[in-house]
Amino acid sequence: ALIEISPYKFAGPGGKGAPAHVHTALMPDPYRGQFKGYDQAAGHGYAKHVSQLVEEIQARGRGPAAYICESLLGCGGQIVLPDGYLAEAYRQVRSAGGVCIADEVQVGFGRVGSHMWGFELQGVAPDIVTMGKPIGNGHPLAAVVTTPQIADAFANGMEYFNTFGGNPVSCAIGLAVLDVIEQEELQQNALAVGNYLLAQLEPLKQKYALVGDVRGKGLFIGIELVLDRETLEPAPNHASYIVERAKELGILLSTDGPLHNVLKFKPPIVFTKANADFMVQVLDEVLQDEVLQV
Repeated sequence: ALIEISPYKFAGPGGKGAPAHVHTALMPDPYRGQFKGYDQAAGHGYAKHVSQLVEEIQARGRGPAAYICESLLGCGGQIVLPDGYLAEAYRQVRSAGGVCIADEVQVGFGRVGSHMWGFELQGVAPDIVTMGKPIGNGHPLAAVVTTPQIADAFANGMEYFNTFGGNPVSCAIGLAVLDVIEQEELQQNALAVGNYLLAQLEPLKQKYALVGDVRGKGLFIGIELVLDRETLEPAPNHASYIVERAKELGILLSTDGPLHNVLKFKPPIVFTKANADFMVQVLDEVLQDEVLQV
């Protein structure tokens, strides 16, 4: 069911395109997208497309069931949403009777630094929040949080059964993770080290033409690589080369984004400034390789 609503899957290798009931909004990409920058004008520009999709659905005599969006776009290329985007998109969907879902699987639990949840950066309150990955810190655990009204509607008499739901051991692990985040001030660490890392990475954009954009919040950071800063021609082969070379030097990275040209930085939020220094040192060294010059 989730693969059906994911462009990452249905528009990728082996995918068969979006099903008829799925409508994909423009990716709100402040660097590469139709509306540039992070201001509210860009946010509302992208949200207008959500409004157009709602109108198309209504023209068919139907209404939107739900709108789901990562609070920061991971598979989209480590994208920070422009101001006002989610608030306006949520308003359009709710006015048509749909519910709004925030996917916090990659960005939740303090990773963005300034807030516990990524959606707080946009000043919104979702109807449903999905969470996983960091909730168990390596233990397979996920959760869904929603409003009492939606939960009550779900309890319609049909039995819901989940073999592993409510596992007390898993719940104890999840609680322990929350304790560690609070007691070791890991959200604050993500903010401090993330800001430090972004400041260290920014000069690489001035030094190397290959580095088109450096972006992120907290310890959710992406570097987009381009062959030409005017045309924004992507550099996926260069990105793959950097991943392999960095591995040889002791740093594990991966690529992301629909064009596979974004270096993804999402380290554990215990990451230190010393770790950041080493990572930037390695990246700076690799970017000097002759094969990467553009």
